[in-house]
Amino acid sequence: MERPLDQTVIHRPVLLDEAVSMLRVSAGGVYMDGTLGLGGHTREILRRSAPDGRVVAFEWDEMAIEQAIINVGEYRSRLTVVRRNFAEIDQGLQDVGRDRVDGILIDIGLSSLQLDYGERGFSFKADEPLDMRMDRRRKTTAADILASARERELADIFYYYGEEKQSRRIAAAIIEARKKVPLRRAGQLAELVARAIPAKYHPPRIHVATKVFQALRIAVNEELKNLATILDKAADHLTVGGRICVISFHSLEDRIVKRKLIENEQFSPVTKKTISPTEAEIRQNPRSRSARLRVAELLLS
Repeated sequence: MERPLDQTVIHRPVLLDEAVSMLRVSAGGVYMDGTLGLGGHTREILRRSAPDGRVVAFEWDEMAIEQAIINVGEYRSRLTVVRRNFAEIDQGLQDVGRDRVDGILIDIGLSSLQLDYGERGFSFKADEPLDMRMDRRRKTTAADILASARERELADIFYYYGEEKQSRRIAAAIIEARKKVPLRRAGQLAELVARAIPAKYHPPRIHVATKVFQALRIAVNEELKNLATILDKAADHLTVGGRICVISFHSLEDRIVKRKLIENEQFSPVTKKTISPTEAEIRQNPRSRSARLRVAELLLS
């Protein structure tokens, strides 16, 4: 059973002022929030684009959409929600009768809703089912991957999507464990990883299973593939002078964003280096610590 939501806990958009300022929002503009989440960035875009600016927001997590509409509040009449992943920008904009927008914002991080609520196993802090689907219309869960993937496939997932140096050791332990009992819950997996990796290799600042959970989530939702796709398609849907702002949370994502924006001659980077949260924001929201913002402007359509 899903727990009731607490808006005071879950509503913390990352790099809010920095991202929306870089988007150069103005009245009458139409903007795409590729990751509606809980509506924090969307609400600020709508506020700054008053009285007639609009947001087309993509989101594939139904639970997040319901909460975001509440959070957007008095601005909701200028919000159009598309229940698709941002990689489906072509069809999504077509669905709402648009071809181009004046700016695109993407926040690739998990929301507090997904980490603290919903019981989908995104975090090892609670013993939840190993689902990890952001869109429950998708078929494959994290438990399915753990049950069916070969040892080498598991090792590759952990190594390439989690940058986990102990990937082979963990994969071997999973293969042995699933012969006896299915791995279906977050607590099971976290304990297995902790046992599989010798204590001397446990990281000092994060839980030993952090990278494994990250890797599984990326695999289940095809996150890196979707990120590359939106970066390839963005120029086709921006007006000249429009900007794309991307907030990433780990090096795998940031490398893709940096490479794609540099390689595309239609874009001019606005930020030579990434923009990071202030110390004040990190104190208020420790989860923002690893956030990085990159911005590029469309020169040619």
